[in-house]
Amino acid sequence: MRTIITALMLSLALCSTAYAEEDFKEAPAILSIIPGQGAPGTRVMISGAGFSPESIVFLGIDEIQSKLISSKQISFEIPQIAPGNYALYIRQKEGASGRAYSFAISPVKPVALSLAPDSISFCSSGDERQINVKGKNFLEGSQILFDGAAIKGIRVSAEEMLFNAPAVPGGLHQVQVKNPEETISGALGLMVTNRPEVRSISQGNDYVNYYVLEIEGINFQQGSSLMVDGKKIQSGQLYPGNRDQLIYKSCSKMTYHRYPYDPSSKSLQMMVVNPNGEESSVFTVNAP
Repeated sequence: MRTIITALMLSLALCSTAYAEEDFKEAPAILSIIPGQGAPGTRVMISGAGFSPESIVFLGIDEIQSKLISSKQISFEIPQIAPGNYALYIRQKEGASGRAYSFAISPVKPVALSLAPDSISFCSSGDERQINVKGKNFLEGSQILFDGAAIKGIRVSAEEMLFNAPAVPGGLHQVQVKNPEETISGALGLMVTNRPEVRSISQGNDYVNYYVLEIEGINFQQGSSLMVDGKKIQSGQLYPGNRDQLIYKSCSKMTYHRYPYDPSSKSLQMMVVNPNGEESSVFTVNAP
């Protein structure tokens, strides 16, 4: 009797093993795919039935890495492949394939996160105008869009691009990254400041009836004027009855020829005003 029971138990165990092996060979069924499309790097969840450690996920003809969560769920991350429609299906190892579903791979969208620096002066030059764009998904062939127009940029990595800010008027300007598939990042703001700033005023050569004040700073413009104790001295212009003269030399330097009526030194309040009306802070200097 014991021999018969043992034989029966062995037979049941073999049948159970056979069923388990048969289960692995059954075609897995896909009931839902969330999301139904996506860009490379997106995590996709497949729900269905018949999933096992033997289940293999395919996109097109390529096997992709997947993670078995349970017999009803399996997930994968969309690999870095070209945009398009692919057949998505699951096949049991050495077994049947389930039904294939069309899965759309969309172009990866660049993401611009920050600019460094995010503000430059109007008259900055050279390396001072180099802007570092930080983000992700910058592909080979990506471009910089400055106020909507493509300009020259350098792709350092998938997370960094460099460009030199073009000569533009002061104000807020938009910077975006455009990938070769025409996807465009959101816009970041680059502030170009054109407010004049006086950093120093020093006395230069002293002539018979006038002397020179050298004014240094940033964002001086052709046509800027100098307010001296409320009196306006316009660069490049002389007014009747006023011999004082302001000479524009560069974005960072102007020369003031002052004809004093009194040789004694006193406190002078000076301020630079640009043609657009932007004013520097008041700078105080002791001079005749």
